[in-house]
Amino acid sequence: MTKAAVLCGLGAWLPPRIVPNSELADTLDTSDEWITSRTGVRTRHIADAGMATSDLAVQAGERALKSAGMSNVDAVVLATTTPDHPCPATAPTVSARLGLGTVAAFDVNAVCSGFLYGLMVGAGMIAAGDTSSVLLIGADTYSRILDPADRSTRVIFGDGAGAVVLRAGDPDEPGAIGPIDLGSDGDNNNLIAIAAGGSREPFHDGGDPYFRMRGKEVFRHAVVRMTQSAQTVLRRTEWPGGLPDLLVAHQANVRIVHAVADQLGLPREQCAIHLDRVGNTAAASLPLALADAVTTRRLTAGTRVLLASFGGGLTWGACAVRWPELSLT
Repeated sequence: MTKAAVLCGLGAWLPPRIVPNSELADTLDTSDEWITSRTGVRTRHIADAGMATSDLAVQAGERALKSAGMSNVDAVVLATTTPDHPCPATAPTVSARLGLGTVAAFDVNAVCSGFLYGLMVGAGMIAAGDTSSVLLIGADTYSRILDPADRSTRVIFGDGAGAVVLRAGDPDEPGAIGPIDLGSDGDNNNLIAIAAGGSREPFHDGGDPYFRMRGKEVFRHAVVRMTQSAQTVLRRTEWPGGLPDLLVAHQANVRIVHAVADQLGLPREQCAIHLDRVGNTAAASLPLALADAVTTRRLTAGTRVLLASFGGGLTWGACAVRWPELSLT
């Protein structure tokens, strides 16, 4: 029998510094009311100077391993848009700091969809039979790539990291990663982008070094693509009643999350909302939202969970899982 990837550990970590909307309103042409009404974000966590993505990833990874009761894994996958350096990848550094030895370790960059892309990679490695366990981490420090004067992006994003441990198991047991659907649309890669810093436009050519997003167009694409991907997964899952108990969608904007729920015919109260306290944490968004749902008891053993995400590329995805019994540390 083909082995399934089973979620058996979960960890989360947020930098201790909390920045409320009122602090941003002091330096930007905005207000707490405007930010909250447009995005749903009230506070976000921001990494201190000198703190890098690997620092956040190590903290979340440690907690996920402890949650799983494991000290070793066969591979580390790090989903991030904000690596410590353009080269090399950050995952080997994280693996070494976690004391995992010389296991395979690599980065995945699908922007805010990175965690689901990494989940597909980790599940595929286990299904192939050569890997029995994977530590998957989503970590980003978007505060490092935002234009300090850009109200449209600076009020949305926060820093953080979340992680899960996957182990080989049976397809029918709780925690088994169900159907995953992924997609991309490179014709619209300019809707979410950092123009400078790559081979197309090196920094020394004087290009724009900051993250930019065309919000209205992104909103429309996010709702359509996440809804379509979620519907594909639900058709393949064949859950009784056809709907999940809880929708854990990428925490970009509360209006996007609610719009996806509306399109699926799911009551809004069955949406996990974490962004009001942490903002959009990019690749860390889904595992952080899962950890919050566990902490608040919205997510317990047996809960049917639908994950959905959308990010730059454009990229998107969805996944189904029946939640296992596990503890957070």
